[in-house]
Amino acid sequence: MKEKLVVIGNGMAGMRTVDELMQLAPERYEITVFGAEPHGNYNRIMLTPLLFGAKSIDDIMIHDFAWYRRNRITLHCGEEKSVVSVDRIKRRVTARDGTSADYDRLLIATGSLPLMLDIPGRDMEGVMGFRDIADVQAMIEKSQTKQHAVILGGGLLGLEAANGLMQRGMQVTVVNRAGHLLNRQLDGQAAGFLQRQLEDKGIEFRLGVTVAEVLGRDGHIGKVRLSDNSLLPADILVMATGIQPNIGLSQAMGLTCERGIIVDDHLQTSDDRVYAVGECVQHRGELFGLVAPVYEQAKVCARQLAGRASGGYRSLLSATMLKVTGIDLFSVGDFEGGADCQQQLLVDHAEGVYRKIVIKDNIITGMIMYGDTSDSGWYLNLIKNRTNIAAIRDRLIFSPVELAA
Repeated sequence: MKEKLVVIGNGMAGMRTVDELMQLAPERYEITVFGAEPHGNYNRIMLTPLLFGAKSIDDIMIHDFAWYRRNRITLHCGEEKSVVSVDRIKRRVTARDGTSADYDRLLIATGSLPLMLDIPGRDMEGVMGFRDIADVQAMIEKSQTKQHAVILGGGLLGLEAANGLMQRGMQVTVVNRAGHLLNRQLDGQAAGFLQRQLEDKGIEFRLGVTVAEVLGRDGHIGKVRLSDNSLLPADILVMATGIQPNIGLSQAMGLTCERGIIVDDHLQTSDDRVYAVGECVQHRGELFGLVAPVYEQAKVCARQLAGRASGGYRSLLSATMLKVTGIDLFSVGDFEGGADCQQQLLVDHAEGVYRKIVIKDNIITGMIMYGDTSDSGWYLNLIKNRTNIAAIRDRLIFSPVELAA
């Protein structure tokens, strides 16, 4: 008799876990998946090429509907199929339309929600997040008849939205509270390179300010007032100000939650029949927003569900490898450094290349690469292995060199 596994969340984290589980124990579970979107599992990272027209929805599908049928997985998807309650005593989940499923094991992979700031006027039509296919479709539709887009947030998501809407023919202004772009991934100098290149493409920037109020008429946005009291025309306002773990259902179930759902090293929640993975979880105080750690969690969780318990999940040093509007970026570790650190810089304005290495006690503690990231793997290994670089210190910034055995 097969056990019943129910998965709440049809995104990349939950379905990667199912993928891994089916490699390990294909006959162990009868699997039912509930997803809030009316699609199969798709690659959320590819929403940007979908926005500017380089990809179609079919192109970004990881598992289409046929895949679920082939693998005898029951998929309930769409807003009415969103799970609204879980009875942990009866071990039953129930969706908005009354669809229910019993479980022996439950996997929660509800992901995250866009952080929609509480700005006066934010409920007007034209104010949106950038999180799913529906958001992208709404942006494309607006871009066909409207002219002015304001993006709130100068992080990766904001810059990708800005580039996509610009390529759709809109006039785009990015508003960012911080004094420079990508302030979590870049220092001021590298961010300056990026800003100039994006300005050359036609994107405008307002830094060190935020949106204070959304103005419009007949319920539709028309302008935004910034915190310095200036006005910008705005037919769309895209809030790209971050994400927050989607934990409402887990809180209602009575699972232990702080900022995310608390999980142990085996991705088990406070209920030993319930597991959780992805952007909704909190592990050893840490939240997650990048694909690499989430996929690692999926592996560990799948081994647990398959009854092949092995080493637990350990958060690894996460490097950020980005391609912003065709510009390559790489950053890892502490790239600012303190008074007890040394810095090596390579700046080539003509080639648009910037490289910064932060060193402490002959160990690289952080690094930024801008424009040319072809050697990033070599540097990342030095950082992860805490390699002593004393012997190659004078050549370190230029390119990989052999370390004496």
